[in-house]
Amino acid sequence: MSILICGSMAYDTIMVFPEKFQDHILPDRLHILNVSFLVPEMRREYGGCAGNIAYNLHLIGIQGSIMATVGDDFSPYAERLGKLGLSLDHISRIDGTYTAQAFITTDVSDNQITAFHPGAMSYSHVNHVYQAQGTRLGIVSPDGREGMLQHAAEFEEAGIPFIFDPGQGLPMFSGDDLLALIRQASYVTVNDYEAGLLTHRTGLSQDALASEVKALVVTQGEAGATIYADGKKISIPVVVPHQIVDPTGCGDAFRAGLLYGLDQGLDWTTTGNLASLMGSLKIASRGGQNHVSDRQGIFDMFHDAFGYSLN
Repeated sequence: MSILICGSMAYDTIMVFPEKFQDHILPDRLHILNVSFLVPEMRREYGGCAGNIAYNLHLIGIQGSIMATVGDDFSPYAERLGKLGLSLDHISRIDGTYTAQAFITTDVSDNQITAFHPGAMSYSHVNHVYQAQGTRLGIVSPDGREGMLQHAAEFEEAGIPFIFDPGQGLPMFSGDDLLALIRQASYVTVNDYEAGLLTHRTGLSQDALASEVKALVVTQGEAGATIYADGKKISIPVVVPHQIVDPTGCGDAFRAGLLYGLDQGLDWTTTGNLASLMGSLKIASRGGQNHVSDRQGIFDMFHDAFGYSLN
């Protein structure tokens, strides 16, 4: 039995332009824009929502099952997952495609220009929830549109509780789509911007949305998070990180904490606190999967942060 993580696997290529974009773009020539930026610093990170969530669950001591579609270039990522002891059983390779990839260029003012190629992610619907026998809990995180709709319906049909995490995929769905997905889900998690977009598209307030599920979780960056559950609003504090390096993947780390708490039957305050801690641990490292700890280390950090034991 396992936690099934439906979502993207991706490579993130991150480049740093050591100047300001604005100094190289002529405002009166935007209609014929043709620019090139020399980027002496570049790195390639392992990413994708499903990969990041699985990595963070691994740190806490749970091996989640990834359900995703990848391309012909996936071998280095597959090798990494193998070293971590994570299963490839429900990762399907789509011949003639690339694994989803983000190409991000950042300038010295932290402005970003991003190009995203979905590649094999667009075929996520070739995977089916019923193929993962023994699943006890799931998450539908950003992925191909058809795949997200299909996996949510299949979780509901199988009676498996799951988190709906629309993330950056939210703009792909109409208000009616979103309402259907929310009503299929047991839990919904979004950041504060996505929560505003969700209320705008569905026409429902956050309180009304919360009434449709067992819990609505809204993250608020440095302000922490709010969990709407059991008719209450539970405030979750932020755990101050020892340094702030890179927010990439913090939301995925937070969601791994939620999944752990749900799987272990923890109360909502403890679940939210763990999720907050996982986001804090991640933000102190570059990339979505470079922070390092283990189960006992995370339990110790939890006790230091909140004054009581997780186990």
